[in-house]
Amino acid sequence: MARRSTSTGRRVLSRALAAVAGGYAAANAVAVGLAQILPMSRGDAVMTGILLTYLVYAAAVVWVFAARSARRAWLGILLTTAAFGSLALLGRTGVS
Repeated sequence: MARRSTSTGRRVLSRALAAVAGGYAAANAVAVGLAQILPMSRGDAVMTGILLTYLVYAAAVVWVFAARSARRAWLGILLTTAAFGSLALLGRTGVS
């Protein structure tokens, strides 16, 4: 019986880490990626990206706990972070 409790605890801990750390990373990647590609002045693009981080972070937390499994939650967070992180790197190097 204790084994089941430990397994459940690990799954919840994994989701909590995905929500806190993964959500933070995804939100920041979105902010930087959008700041690189939005067609407006640099300051407005940065401000828009920063403001959208609140929405992205909240959506990431909801996504993590709504996903069918912790693995799927991590996958969604990592793919979002990688996509927008790549976008940020491409924008920085000037590739269009």
